[in-house]
Amino acid sequence: WLMGHYAPVFGRFFEAFARALPDVPRQELGWRLHFALKALAIALAEFPAFNSSLDLQSNHLILKKFINIGVAVDTDAGLLVPVVRDVDKKSVRQLAADLTSIAERARARKLDSSELTGGTFTLTNIGGIGSTGFTPIVNWPEVAILGLSRGRLEPVWKNGAFVPRLMVPLSLSFDHRVIDGAAAGRFTRRVADLLENPLSMLVDA
Repeated sequence: WLMGHYAPVFGRFFEAFARALPDVPRQELGWRLHFALKALAIALAEFPAFNSSLDLQSNHLILKKFINIGVAVDTDAGLLVPVVRDVDKKSVRQLAADLTSIAERARARKLDSSELTGGTFTLTNIGGIGSTGFTPIVNWPEVAILGLSRGRLEPVWKNGAFVPRLMVPLSLSFDHRVIDGAAAGRFTRRVADLLENPLSMLVDA
């Protein structure tokens, strides 16, 4: 279906096996969003087309040299998307602190207008609402957005038997003028692989 500016938007849907995270206090790091930001920073560096914008006047693709990820926050005043800057240069602990701070200030309506601009990619999460899948809308002029839904236990065949595993649905929407389906599949699979192996992202945590 079509979004604003008539960009052809398509979606890719994957699931990530949410392995037990290392012994890190949840009140300090929380869960999922902080690790999702870290996974996205790694994947965006490897797939630069997803960290870009399309200049419609010149028809040029602008590849960004920085990774600023907008994170959708549900507030009493509606949905806000404050931006976590330089995600690729921060540890999981730093991302956790940034995310907690902007979410609290967003709900208290204390965000500066500059904190709502400059994003290169967006992450949205409706797991708290209970949805198991959705199609997020690309935040133009960005070219892609990743959505997380509520995790659920599912039987997975392993070593000759079914075992319960917590599966987290991932929904990627992207501008097909910039990104094709194969690239979108590889990008989403890379994010899923990182979320399935969180220890690989904790070198500098």
